[in-house]
Amino acid sequence: MALPVAEWQGRAARLWAALEPALRERLEAASLQDAVRLGCDVLRSKEEEEAALEQLCHRAPTDKKPEAASWYREQGNWEFKQGRYQAALRLYSKVCLEDIARAESHGYPDRLLPKVLLRKAECLLCLGRLQDAQDVLRVLESKIALDGAMTTHLTRLQKLSQLKVKLGEKEKCPEPARGEHGGTQGEPEIWEENSRISGASSSLSLSFDADRGRHLVASQDMVAGQSLVKEEAFVSVLCPGDSLALQGGDTAWDTRATNADLYCHRCLRQLLASVPCQGCSYAKYCSQDCADRAWQQYHRTECPLGALLLTLGVFCHVALRTVLLAGFAEVSRLVEMSHHGDRNLQNPEGSCKPLSEAADAGGGSRGVPGCDSRGRYQSSYQALFHLLPHTEQHSPEHKFLCTLSVVALCKQLQAAGLEAAVLSQESPQQCSKPKTCEKTSEELSPELKTVAEAMLRHVLQLQCNAQAITVMQEMGPGDGAVVDKKPVRLATAFFPVLSLLNHSCCPNTSVSFSGTSATVRAAQPISSGQEVLHCYGPHWCRLRVAERQQLLKQYFFECRCPACLQELESGAKSVVSIRNSFCCPKCQAQMQGKEDTLCCSNEACATSASRDQLSGRLQDLQQQIKKALELLRVGKADQAIKMLLKCQMDAGTFLSPEHLLMGEMEDHLAQVYATLGKWQEAARHLRKSIEIVEMHHGPSSVETGHELFKLAQILFNGFAVSEALSTIQRAEGILSVHFGPQSAQMQELQEMKACLSELPRNILQRT
Repeated sequence: MALPVAEWQGRAARLWAALEPALRERLEAASLQDAVRLGCDVLRSKEEEEAALEQLCHRAPTDKKPEAASWYREQGNWEFKQGRYQAALRLYSKVCLEDIARAESHGYPDRLLPKVLLRKAECLLCLGRLQDAQDVLRVLESKIALDGAMTTHLTRLQKLSQLKVKLGEKEKCPEPARGEHGGTQGEPEIWEENSRISGASSSLSLSFDADRGRHLVASQDMVAGQSLVKEEAFVSVLCPGDSLALQGGDTAWDTRATNADLYCHRCLRQLLASVPCQGCSYAKYCSQDCADRAWQQYHRTECPLGALLLTLGVFCHVALRTVLLAGFAEVSRLVEMSHHGDRNLQNPEGSCKPLSEAADAGGGSRGVPGCDSRGRYQSSYQALFHLLPHTEQHSPEHKFLCTLSVVALCKQLQAAGLEAAVLSQESPQQCSKPKTCEKTSEELSPELKTVAEAMLRHVLQLQCNAQAITVMQEMGPGDGAVVDKKPVRLATAFFPVLSLLNHSCCPNTSVSFSGTSATVRAAQPISSGQEVLHCYGPHWCRLRVAERQQLLKQYFFECRCPACLQELESGAKSVVSIRNSFCCPKCQAQMQGKEDTLCCSNEACATSASRDQLSGRLQDLQQQIKKALELLRVGKADQAIKMLLKCQMDAGTFLSPEHLLMGEMEDHLAQVYATLGKWQEAARHLRKSIEIVEMHHGPSSVETGHELFKLAQILFNGFAVSEALSTIQRAEGILSVHFGPQSAQMQELQEMKACLSELPRNILQRT
């Protein structure tokens, strides 16, 4: 949820409508500095708004509830008995190491403590925290040695011995070396960093002109798959995300697993057993090191405000964390410079050196905004601060909502006694709930007004410059031999260098993520002098030009990429429109028409149908598919197959054979048959799915690569060696371009290939 909850948005809209016309005009024309001042005045006169916001925060409690631990454990036991091990693991992970630490610190009986320590060592060993596990085992040995009744601990001694053997094996065979962006390190990639742009390849140059702003251009020819940018996010905030339901029914605590339960809140690594924050129930980390670093950098301030940050949305949270990471001194310096005009803001250290011949042609002596005094564009707070907030182009209502939210957050910082922590003068000694303050409407200090102004700038910047960090997340039960993964939004981040890439609906790059790092690769050959372009979401393969243009309005530009120009100038129907069209219920020819009534394109048939009626049938079909997938989730595969086959027959009477939903149903059927171990049937349906995906997205698209990866898994499990090897080769060729040779999927493909290649020659010849 990027923006505040709907109720707060509604209150802000009603408050805006009730303002005096003169005040609305002043707010519309206000600078960021004046907007903060006027926002303070509005909230000071409307104390009921702050009270309403406090009530909304009660719906997202983040305080500790000790009694929840036993309840989550019971729910985990229930899931375990049902055979849903992934769900059980997620519930157990909510409490495991935290329970042990609490037991140790609250006088757990000495006679039972060895059992607890054994379990702790097992957890740490599974997490790969070898040194921590070793420390626990030493303590355990000491406690057992001090206890005279050694027979009491005979079983534990045996378990201790087994754990020490495992620990020794892991230390002798450490994890494979990891590359900078997460994959297992194979052949080192040739990479020469740009001397003028941090994190960028030397094959890029930075240009600037009035039409395109700052942008990246290829300074030499590049091949598909070549890395162009490797950048660590300046700031990232985990999105709570959609819940993965574990068990239905209303309960005292939420049994649904969200991103907040599955990933580290600092580095975004996937969690097995989390290290929780000691002050709130929300923040969780992959290690004590991540927890400590987060606390020192920002969480000591955010911790008491967890419910408020969840209520105000991810954009406000990113804005707060940005100023905390930058530090008040740097924030204050740049805010002050912004008050002296655009020229000083763009070039605070004097004339920025042109970075290339392209920059000379585009920006001339003006240079490129955001560079330092040496003409280098750094992935820094200064570069982030220079990203355009588009203050004049946001709607007045949206700007007012953002202003109220930022001011309310800063007022709560002041009321909770956290101002000193924000200004880096001192830090709170421990987590606690925000202090109550009788005068919650008191005037903000000048320093917090500066912070509020910077935060407002960042919230407005995020509409055009927020980068979604995505991750391939398992869908469905997650316990089968073939794992269905789809990209989901994991976090929202600022990447100053990545933000230099302009949009195209037919981009020439692909972006992948590993934790908080982004890697941009050439998705196709790029010629010297060609602009390097990224897709902001609306892709020509997925949406018609009108739909793309509508979605791109939020970025305050009109896309004139080749795909848009071709569709707009030709006036012809896009490929997306044709392939995702309705077909005649009688003769299966394409239905056409722009009005409410569609007519069959076959003149001999001339059947007509209501667009609304066909759209209603499509929605009903999608609901039936969801029900079939739910049947699969609860282990009723046979019923799921019957329902999906019925959906397929129904779809064939009114959808084009090339409709994407037809491909999705083939994919779902392949998943169900794979769950039953019917590999040939699964492969047959997945091949049909791949045909449709290739029609829509192209044979070299990442979507085709993911489908081929699943087909390779099915063929591998079905022992179809020859076809599996050829499919693996195709999948590798595509996925290495988009994700690099070190990605997790590439590693799995290589492992399957190695396994198949080692089979005896006579078996390979038979298959």
